[in-house]
Amino acid sequence: MEVEISVSSSFCSPVVARLVPYVPGEQPKIDNLVKLNTNENPYPPSPRAIAAIQLAAQQGLQLYPDPEATVLRQAIAAHHGLAPQHVFLGNGSDEVLAHAFFAFFQHGCPLLMPDISYSFYKVYCGLYDIPLELVPLSDEMCLDVSAYARADGHSVAGVVIANPNAPTGTGVPLQQVEQLLRLHPHRVVLVDEAYVDFGGDSAMSLIAQYPNLLVVHTLSKSRSLAGLRVGFACGQALLIEALERVKNSFNSYPLDRLAIAGGVAAFEDQAYFEQTRRAVMDSREGLVLALEDLGFKVLPSQANFVFARHPQHDAAGIAAGLRARGVLVRHFKLPRIEQYLRISVGTPAQCDALVQALGSVLPGLAQFGV
Repeated sequence: MEVEISVSSSFCSPVVARLVPYVPGEQPKIDNLVKLNTNENPYPPSPRAIAAIQLAAQQGLQLYPDPEATVLRQAIAAHHGLAPQHVFLGNGSDEVLAHAFFAFFQHGCPLLMPDISYSFYKVYCGLYDIPLELVPLSDEMCLDVSAYARADGHSVAGVVIANPNAPTGTGVPLQQVEQLLRLHPHRVVLVDEAYVDFGGDSAMSLIAQYPNLLVVHTLSKSRSLAGLRVGFACGQALLIEALERVKNSFNSYPLDRLAIAGGVAAFEDQAYFEQTRRAVMDSREGLVLALEDLGFKVLPSQANFVFARHPQHDAAGIAAGLRARGVLVRHFKLPRIEQYLRISVGTPAQCDALVQALGSVLPGLAQFGV
């Protein structure tokens, strides 16, 4: 007989009861939904990646994978104009971030991050008992770099930002990233670029100049490989060595043979990457115009999603109305953004379905004053 155990029981470490886990976007098991709530790429992976995965599945699965994922590391390094020793690989960018928080931010002083950003950052702070200081975004939901200045650079554990930011989609130019790096030369500045391929400015070109810069990427978004779980970080060799020490104290084989093969092939198929990336960006621009025609206020987005609010209608009511019509978007019940919806950019047909559903939802909300 199974017995439900409270996390406060004597079986659990004390820290478990204090944890507030990350809550991912809904992954419903319902057919024919227009799923625009988890920022997945609406297009399938490169056919070359699929073929490479299928071939890898037929060869060598009885053997451990290369613990260094050497061929994938080389492919990523070549793509970004780096040496392989400047690349660290992990089982999705979330695992890479978790190792980075452990490796670089346990100094006993606050880690600086935006008050509205990827909510997993707070979870890592809770897991590793890292104090945090939330730095408010501006009224326009943009990063205020000057707010990260401190008289004593050693009084903070480091800085974490997402650029483009999630869930707002707004980005900061490279000059402002450099300003952050100069403000905190003795601490790591982690720039999470999960969405940068959809129009943001990547900080990869700054790695040679700034030893305190760590740039984190994922193959889940622009490479359409969310189901494969591949993430990586790039930085100078000292930072990569620190991450390797943490990784090899946790899991020496984070990437399996399928992930390595698929990842390499995805980077080799640059034409497909450019084609699908451009298709998402084109759909985003059309979606923004359609939402504005419906009365929404949409923040400027450099990601594969938009962040929008309707001045006349409650966001939760809109999300519920869309769900009843088979369209999923993300609503965050959080201060400052409770009236916004995060809407992933789908195919043209998915975006049209969203707009048509909104055409039915909004009049009904107006009728009831919601």
